[in-house]
Amino acid sequence: MSHKSEFINIITERGYLHQSSHPEELDEVAAKRCIPAYIGFDCTANSLHVGSLIQIMMLRILQKTGHKPIVLMGGGTTKIGDPSGKDSQRPLLSDQDIETNKQGIKRIFENYLTFGNGATDAVMVDNSEWLDQLGYINFLRNYGVHFSVNRMLSMDSVKLRLEREQPLSFLEFNYAILQAYDFMELRRRYGCLLQMGGSDQWGNIVTGIDLTRRVDGQSVYGLTSPLITTASGAKMGKSAQGAIWLNDDHLPVWDFWQYWRNTEDNDVGRFLRLFTELPLDEIARLEALEGQEINEAKIILANEVTGLCHSPAQAMEAAKTAQQAFAEGVMASGLPQFNTDLPLSMIDALKLCGFASSNGEARRLIRGGGARVNDQGINDEDHMLTDSDTNSDGEIKISAGKKRHAILSLTS
Repeated sequence: MSHKSEFINIITERGYLHQSSHPEELDEVAAKRCIPAYIGFDCTANSLHVGSLIQIMMLRILQKTGHKPIVLMGGGTTKIGDPSGKDSQRPLLSDQDIETNKQGIKRIFENYLTFGNGATDAVMVDNSEWLDQLGYINFLRNYGVHFSVNRMLSMDSVKLRLEREQPLSFLEFNYAILQAYDFMELRRRYGCLLQMGGSDQWGNIVTGIDLTRRVDGQSVYGLTSPLITTASGAKMGKSAQGAIWLNDDHLPVWDFWQYWRNTEDNDVGRFLRLFTELPLDEIARLEALEGQEINEAKIILANEVTGLCHSPAQAMEAAKTAQQAFAEGVMASGLPQFNTDLPLSMIDALKLCGFASSNGEARRLIRGGGARVNDQGINDEDHMLTDSDTNSDGEIKISAGKKRHAILSLTS
């Protein structure tokens, strides 16, 4: 189906669109004028992870098609905690923790969006600007009447908790109300017409649409992206080492590149459409590759995603490191490095490099033939690393399987 607006066309063709409110109206408006649109990001950590990347890419597409992105930092809503997708209450953070996290998250968007004062320049705002000023009694009196408890109980974020008989605090129950208020406030301040988010935010988004219509008599719209899982059903953004963070001080660029290089074969085409800006005909060519040739597409995917999130130069450095470590079998300088003293047990070395989280996991890796030192297999669970394992630079290459590698460097 061909849409009137470039924005809706692109997000539909590339697989970003899950559901939207009044889709024909939204398409019509987006074809005629610049739409200010927002996505909210709570400050629960000082980096976002790959699970947020689809929303970041949607904001980038929005701007590139002539619209205005609003990045909403949840300095206020983080004090409450979004219950969506959670089985228990999020830890409550101090104001200082929230501010620190907000500053870390800001860095990510500078690589994806152009900020400024122009009509389509992105802006970053913090909902604490208005939420912190709300008087409880006045807020309840002015806006509480517009929220139905019956409807809020039917929202997935609430209903799933109750069905599982897991506690849901009154604090968390208020989250949807505050997110709805955010949408209305952003329309008043910035003319925001569209809220976007993941599919788990649909109930909250619709609540904001309804509140804006009831209180201000204005039409606004909502749009969500699908929940992204891998072909094997795993949640996007997780690996054996933990979350795939977008900030390089949380996850080395090499590990970020390697995550994409290890994409499952059946995910390559979909991830190229969602997380890169390659033309669709080129993506069609790449996803049709079979056998060993599909690795070409995976390397291109890793290069493109890493180039956007970090920089093209860092992507090329990671690709070069991979070529050296895998194809040439040499000690590659771009691999993650860890300082240590010798002697060191193989079990402790695997844990130090993040290849195992426990002694038992390390032993299973060794028994399974997946542990290597300087590309030589280690089958002895009691193996000790000594000076004889180091090269002239005092380094040892540790590997877990064929795709995970690190360098141990002597501290003295």
